[in-house]
Amino acid sequence: MENPNGVLLEPDLVGGAVNYRGEAAVRSKSGYWRSAWFIIGVEVAERISFYGIQGNLISYLTGPLNESIAIAAKNVNVWVGTASLLPLLGAFVADSFLGRYRTIILASLIYIMGLVLLTLSAMLPSLTKSKCQVDSKFILCSQHSQVILFFISLYLVAIGQGGHKPCVQAFGADQFDEQHPKEHRARSSFFNWWYFTVLAGCTLIISILNYIQDNYSWVVGFGIPCIVMTIGLLVFLCGTKTYRFNIKDNDKSPFLRIGRVFTAAIRNWRNTLSNTSIDDGMLLRQGSEPFSFLNKALLTPKGSKEGNTCSLVEVEEAKAMLRLVPIWTTSLVYGIVFAQVFTFFTKQGKSMKRTIFPGFDIPPASLQSINGIAIILFNPIYDRIFVPAARAITGKPSGITMLQRIGTGIFLSIFTMLIAVFVENKRLRIAQEYGLIDDPNATVPMSLWWLIPQYSLLGVSEVFTMVGLQEFFYDQVPNELRSMGLALYLSIVGVGSFLSGFLISLIENLSGKDGDESWFCDNINKAHFDYFYCLLAGLSMVGFTLFLYFAKYYTYNHKGAITQT
Repeated sequence: MENPNGVLLEPDLVGGAVNYRGEAAVRSKSGYWRSAWFIIGVEVAERISFYGIQGNLISYLTGPLNESIAIAAKNVNVWVGTASLLPLLGAFVADSFLGRYRTIILASLIYIMGLVLLTLSAMLPSLTKSKCQVDSKFILCSQHSQVILFFISLYLVAIGQGGHKPCVQAFGADQFDEQHPKEHRARSSFFNWWYFTVLAGCTLIISILNYIQDNYSWVVGFGIPCIVMTIGLLVFLCGTKTYRFNIKDNDKSPFLRIGRVFTAAIRNWRNTLSNTSIDDGMLLRQGSEPFSFLNKALLTPKGSKEGNTCSLVEVEEAKAMLRLVPIWTTSLVYGIVFAQVFTFFTKQGKSMKRTIFPGFDIPPASLQSINGIAIILFNPIYDRIFVPAARAITGKPSGITMLQRIGTGIFLSIFTMLIAVFVENKRLRIAQEYGLIDDPNATVPMSLWWLIPQYSLLGVSEVFTMVGLQEFFYDQVPNELRSMGLALYLSIVGVGSFLSGFLISLIENLSGKDGDESWFCDNINKAHFDYFYCLLAGLSMVGFTLFLYFAKYYTYNHKGAITQT
């Protein structure tokens, strides 16, 4: 490279990163937005595939598979929960063994195989129709086989998503050098535009997909995601020559390093200080900070010639992971609220007037697009208006801190559930006024547009909380555990779904134990989703209060060129 005076210049290399050939990555030829768009492309394909199944899953379970509403809702919650917890395993494999790039490819292949089998499972009823008059036992066997194949393929998709989801976003953020001021600022925008692009790409396509599933064919409705996911993998492979691949700072597994800190701290805790000595070069701030007990991993038994049990850097890594626990725990209530979009919100919409014009009814699952549209509309406002305005007031590059962003979304979710209580209560009153209480298939004369506020406000809260959680758990973990960081963010949704399923089971048993109709009975005109939403509003208030407490005392792990304060 030459400057205008003809003097040769050294290329601007990116520290700690190599290209696909293993050579030092040149800034002008690798990473940044040129690479990020390929990675965003495969994520759009994956989200279309996942939401194309999840969004209408409760309709398939209560329709072709003939499950009750409560059983179907629990099955959806368990599957979503499993799919959101498996990224912990996928992140472990990526961060310890395969690396993010290879894990994405392997996970995508498993994903595609699951989608192929899912499509095949939907074909089984049509394949057996010709046998209907011949052997009823064969029909029962075929139906049983369909259910087995359906759930096997469904969980194969969950496994594929478990390896794909944490690695893709972490790999995308890796394309921005946190030590370079311009790229560091762009990385914060990357998380905003990642969420925006994924939702924008999904919203319209999923609405069409849900219409096909409800009105045309489940085979085609499951087959399209399979094709989309295959195209997404090809797009990802096309960007290989532009990617930056991070170099590990330490040959030891980060999980082993952190585990060694806990082991050493526990071992030394058992010893009295009279039997140990402290290296003067290590600062032991016992009792002056959270999780200071881990400083005991710095203690060296008297007479030992091996030096310190653990390094100060390793101890700080372990502390960084522990500091995340209270934030993760208090965010779980948001995951419970988030789970309602794909279950009871959808069932509410199915019972309401959905006719746009004669002959065309909006599929219930397509109501989720309202949530996506709210995110699409608000995300640019947040990135281009809110952040600059907040930056002018606070002086922070991101406008507000990551925890302030997360907390704002949790606060908004409280009002989301209160609005849902009001709307469902009104729907039940109208059903009673028109004498529709005893008709589970009746269409309540109430426009589905009443659901817009709760979907929209939840979408706005996602721009704050979900994007904030993504950036927070990516930024605050040690560099080599960033896939695990994003897996922790996803696990909030997963555990939230499990907790939602647990609450549904508990409430169903308690509210229906004396022969009364439970809150979640199959006839939703006799059910009480409004009571459940009220409970979630109360839990959200408790969770928000605890979140504020722990966020107040959280100490940020500063690593980049530009830091939070």
